[in-house]
Amino acid sequence: MTTTAQFILALDQGTTSSRAMLFGRAGEIVALAQQEFTQYYPQPGWVEHDAGEIWQTQLAVARAVLRDNGIAASQIAAVGIANQRETTLLWDRASGQALGRAIVWQDRRTAGLCDALAHAGHGELFRQCTGLVLDAYFAGTKLKWLLDHVPNARARAERGELAFGTIDSWLAWQLSGGRTHVTDASNASRTLLFDIRRHCWDEQLLALLDIPPAVLPNVVDSSGFITTLDGALLGGEIPLAGIAGDQQAATYGQACLAEGMAKNTYGTGCFLLMNTGQQAMDSRHRMLATIGWQRQGQTTYLLEGSIFMAGAVVQWLRDELAMISRSDEIEALAASVPDSGGVYLVPAHTGLGAPYWDPYARGALLGMTRGSNRAHVARAALEAIAFQSADVLSAMEKDSADRLRELRVDGGAARNDLLLQFQADVLGVPVVRPRITETTALGAAYLAGLAVGFWHDEAELASMWRAERRFEPAIADDRRAALLAGWRRAVERCRHWLEPGG
Repeated sequence: MTTTAQFILALDQGTTSSRAMLFGRAGEIVALAQQEFTQYYPQPGWVEHDAGEIWQTQLAVARAVLRDNGIAASQIAAVGIANQRETTLLWDRASGQALGRAIVWQDRRTAGLCDALAHAGHGELFRQCTGLVLDAYFAGTKLKWLLDHVPNARARAERGELAFGTIDSWLAWQLSGGRTHVTDASNASRTLLFDIRRHCWDEQLLALLDIPPAVLPNVVDSSGFITTLDGALLGGEIPLAGIAGDQQAATYGQACLAEGMAKNTYGTGCFLLMNTGQQAMDSRHRMLATIGWQRQGQTTYLLEGSIFMAGAVVQWLRDELAMISRSDEIEALAASVPDSGGVYLVPAHTGLGAPYWDPYARGALLGMTRGSNRAHVARAALEAIAFQSADVLSAMEKDSADRLRELRVDGGAARNDLLLQFQADVLGVPVVRPRITETTALGAAYLAGLAVGFWHDEAELASMWRAERRFEPAIADDRRAALLAGWRRAVERCRHWLEPGG
C-alpha cells in the first residue's frame, strides 16, 4: 500500500444499478456515485441484463466518484467488488464481448430443468456437494441453458474460446483488460457446480449439466491480491483485492464475524444470513449452506434463506398498481391504519424462495372485506416482508439449535421504521439498524482493505460497527403466534398454483 493511499474503492454492482463508493479509514462513506441500467423481460418469468451496459455503468460511476471528488488513482489503496449473485453470462475470450444478454438471478426459465434433475434423483447430490437446493435461482442451470441455446456455444466452450462468469468474473475480466478470469469462493458457491467442502469444481455435477471445465473461472480468496486494474481505466494500476457476492459482503460489512451472528438485507429480495463458523452446516429445513468468505486459507460458512420479493413488492404497488407514486410513501400510508385488518399479501410473484422453494407458487391477496382499503394493502405488503423473514429465521434456528440474540439489518427498506418494528414483533428478538446501512459496499471495501493492510484485522472492523437504532419486540406471544398462523395459512393458499411447465 502506498503512503498516499487514503481510500478504498468499492464497486457495488446490483440488480438495478451500478454504484461506486469511497471509504475512509474509519469505515466512513466519503463519496458515492450511482447509475441505473435497463431491465429486460423478454418472456414471462425471464429476466435479462445487457452485460455491456453493466460494465459501462460500473466504469462510469467508478470514474465519476474519483473525478467529482478530486481523487487520484494513487490515493486508492485497493478496489473491492460486491456483485449481484447468480446472474450468468458467457463471453468471447478474444474479443471480450458477451454472447447475448446475461440471465439474471430472478429468471425462472430453467425451473423445468431443475424439476427433471430432481425427478431423476440428483437433488441430494447437488445439495450435499454445493449446499444448495435444485432451483432455477442458481447459476449452473442458467449456464447450461446458454450452452444449449447460443449457437455453437458448447463446442466453442470446449475449445477454450469462451468464458463463463457471474458478474464478479465479468467485472474482474474487464477491469484487468482481459487478463484475469476469476471468481471468488463466495460466488463460486452459488453456481450449483462448486463443492463447498472440497473447494473445487465438481466433475460429477459438471457432467450432469454437460458443462466443459474449460469455460470455468479460477477460484480465488475473497480477500487477497487478485489482479491489477488496467491503468487506462482509472488513471493508475490499482490492486483488485476483494470480491464477494453481495449478501456475503453485506454480512461482512455488518461485522457478523462470530458464529451465531446474523443479518438481514432488505433489497429487491430479502436475504437473511447466519454465520456458522468454519463448518458448512447440513440444513434439515431447506436453508442454503454457502461460503461466506475465504481469506488467509480459512473459510467461513453461512446459512442463508433467500426471499425473492421484498422491496420488489413495494415497487409492484408503485409501478403496476399505482397505489403510491414513490416507494418511500408506503410507510406513511401503512401507518395510517393500526393493522392490516386481517389482510395478507403473499408476494409469490416469481415463486417462493426459502424455506418453501416453490417456483410454481403465485402471488395472492387474501382476507379482504368491504372495509379493506389501500392502506391495509400497503401495510400487508410491508408485513409480508417481515413474515417471510420470520419463516426463514425459524428454519435457521431449528437447524442451528441456537436462539438468535439480535438481527442486524440493512438495505433500502431498512430505513422503514414501521417495517423494522413489525419485524422485531414477529421475530420476538431485537432488530438493530447500523449507522452505515451501505453494508454491501462496506463489506467489499473491508475485504479489499484487509488484503493490502489498510485495516489491521477483523477485530478492528468489528470495533467500527455502530448501532443507529434498536427495535425491541412490543407484542405479546399469543398475538405473535396468531399473526404467524394467519400468514402461514395464506402461504398455503398460493403454493403450487401453476402446474409444472405452466
